[in-house]
Amino acid sequence: MNETLVRTAGATPVKDGVVDCDIHPLPARPDDVLAYMPERWQEHHRVYGSHFRAPFRESSPWPRAAPAISRRDAWPPNGNMPGSDLPFMREQHLDLHNIEFGILQVLGFATGSQRNLDYSAAIASALNQWQLDYWCNPEPRLKGSIVIPTEDPEAAVAEIERWAGHPAFAQIFMTPRLTEPMGRRRYWPIYEAASRHNLPIGIHGGGHGAHATTGGGWPSYYIEEHPTAGQSAQALITSLIVEGVLERWTNLRFVVVEAGFAWVPALGWRLDKHWRRLRSEVPHIERLPSEQMHQHFWFTTQPVDEPERPDDMRRTFDWIGWDRILYASDYPHWDFDDPRYAFPFRLSPEERAMLFRDNAVSLFGLA
Repeated sequence: MNETLVRTAGATPVKDGVVDCDIHPLPARPDDVLAYMPERWQEHHRVYGSHFRAPFRESSPWPRAAPAISRRDAWPPNGNMPGSDLPFMREQHLDLHNIEFGILQVLGFATGSQRNLDYSAAIASALNQWQLDYWCNPEPRLKGSIVIPTEDPEAAVAEIERWAGHPAFAQIFMTPRLTEPMGRRRYWPIYEAASRHNLPIGIHGGGHGAHATTGGGWPSYYIEEHPTAGQSAQALITSLIVEGVLERWTNLRFVVVEAGFAWVPALGWRLDKHWRRLRSEVPHIERLPSEQMHQHFWFTTQPVDEPERPDDMRRTFDWIGWDRILYASDYPHWDFDDPRYAFPFRLSPEERAMLFRDNAVSLFGLA
C-alpha cells in the first residue's frame, strides 16, 4: 500500500477506444452533492449524518478503504480527493488510456445502506443530478449510473423513471448486500422498471448490508473480507434465478462489477446439478440456471483473477463466454487495472475488441 508500482515493459498499446465499466467519481466536497438536496435533508445530514444498517457509522472497518481506497498518485494537484477532479482524471486515465466511454459507479454516501429511507431517496436524487452536472455534461465520454434508494422500491422506481432514456445514463446502480436476498419480491418493482426501460442493472460489490459479510459472521482480517464480494455475487445470482426473476422479465441484464469472475463457471455447474434433482421445488424455473446466467449476466474484469497458469484464465473466459466479459479499471482505487497490462496472456485482435470495447458498447447501447 505504500508504493506506487510503475511498469515500463510488457505493455500492450491501447490503440483502439476502450470502454471502462468501473470509474469511481467522488465529490471534492460533500457540499457539492448536498447542494442538490432539499434544505430539510441538508440539515439532517449536518446534524445526524448517515446511519447504516451495518454496525459501523460513517466509516469502513477495513484500512484499505482509507484514505479513499485510492492509489497514492491519484490525488490531484489541487489536494482534493482522488476521483474528484475531472481535468486530472482526463490526464491520468481517460486520455492516457484512450477511454472512449467510462461508466461511473458512485460509492459515496452509501445510498442503499441507509436506515432512513427518505434520507436515502434524497441522496440518490442529489447524486444523479451531481453526476450529470459535474461529470457527464462537461465530459461526454462519461456515462452515469442511476443511483436508487434500493430499500424503498417505490422511491427507487420514481428515480428510474426520472432518468430512464436520458443519454447521459447507461445503467441502474445497486449493491448486493441488501436487507433480503436480491431476488425477493420486495425488489421486483425495480426489476419491472428496469425491464420496461430496457436498462441494465450494475451491481457493484460492497455496500454496508444488514448482515455480516460472510455466512459465519464478521471477518477478522481484510484478506478474509475481500473475497466476500464474489460470495455476495454468487448469492445474488442464485437468488435472482431461484426466485424466478429472470423467468418473469426475460430481457433483464445485470452487470456484476468488482466481484471477480473465476467462480462463475462452477456456480453454473452446481446450480444445474441441483436444479435437475430438485425441479419439483421450483417448477417456475423452466431453463437451466447456467443458461439463465449466460443470457442475463455480464462480469467485469477487475479485480482480475490471475491463476499461475495464464491459459487457465483463457479457459475460464471460454466457459463464461467471451461476449459476457467487460473491461474495468476501478480507477482511482489502489487495485486499479491498467488496460495495457490487464491480462497475462496474448489476445487476438477480435478478443481484445470484445473485452475492451465491443461487449460494453452493445450492452449499454453506446455506439
